[in-house]
Amino acid sequence: MDKVIEIKSGEIQQSGATVLKDINVEINSKEFVYLIGRTGSGKSSLLKTLYGELRLSNGSGAIAGFDLNKLRKKDIPKLRRNIGIVFQDFQLLTDRSVLKNLMFVMGASGWKDKKLMANRAKEVLQLVGLESKINAMPFALSGGEQQRISIARALLNKPQLILADEPTGNLDPETSEETMRLLIAVGREEKAAILMATHDMTMVEKYPGRILRVEDGTINEVNTLNNFDPFSDMGMKG
Repeated sequence: MDKVIEIKSGEIQQSGATVLKDINVEINSKEFVYLIGRTGSGKSSLLKTLYGELRLSNGSGAIAGFDLNKLRKKDIPKLRRNIGIVFQDFQLLTDRSVLKNLMFVMGASGWKDKKLMANRAKEVLQLVGLESKINAMPFALSGGEQQRISIARALLNKPQLILADEPTGNLDPETSEETMRLLIAVGREEKAAILMATHDMTMVEKYPGRILRVEDGTINEVNTLNNFDPFSDMGMKG
C-alpha cells in the first residue's frame, strides 16, 4: 500500500520548546487512524506540522508525496491541495452560500473553470447527502449539516489524506455518529486515508481503527482499548 504519512525520529518544537520527539508514524492509503491524548499533549501540533503550519524540527517526514524537511512556504498551498482538513468548528464563511464556500476554496487552490468547479461542488455535496443545500447560507444549517459541508469541502481536491481535528467535538451524540459513519464512508469512496484527532472514546470503541496515542511527549500505537482506561483524565475533555 502507498504510504501517505511517514515520519522517522521526528521532533516538533513550538516557541523553542520541544512538544513532541521520537515520532515514528506510518499511515497508508485508505487507513482510518485515531489520534488520541490529553488536551495540550501535542495532537494539534502534529496536525499543524502535517499541513505545513509548523516545521518538523528534526528527523525526516513525508506527507502525500511532499518532503516536510524541504517544504518551502510556496509549496504549502500545493501540499494542502493533496490533503483535506475538517475542523471542530466547521470554519465556513458565514457571509456566502454553501456553493460559494466551496467555490472559494477551489479558487484558492488553483481551479479556474467555473463550470468544472460547480460540477465538483455538486459531486461532493451528493457524497455527503446535502446537494439540496447548495444555495443555503451556513447560519441556516444545523451543526451536523455544517460539519457535513466541512467534510464535502475537504473532499474537493480528491485528497490522498483527510485530517480531522475533533470533528465531533461540537456535535450531539446522534449527530456525532452520523458524522463518523459519513467520514468512514467517504474515505472509502474517495480512497483517502483519514487521521482523526479525538477525545470521543465512544466513537473510538464503536468504529474501530488504528489508534495512535500522544503521551509523555511522543506518539505510540495502542494495540487494543484494554491498554488504557478511557475514563481516566486522558479520555476526558480538559
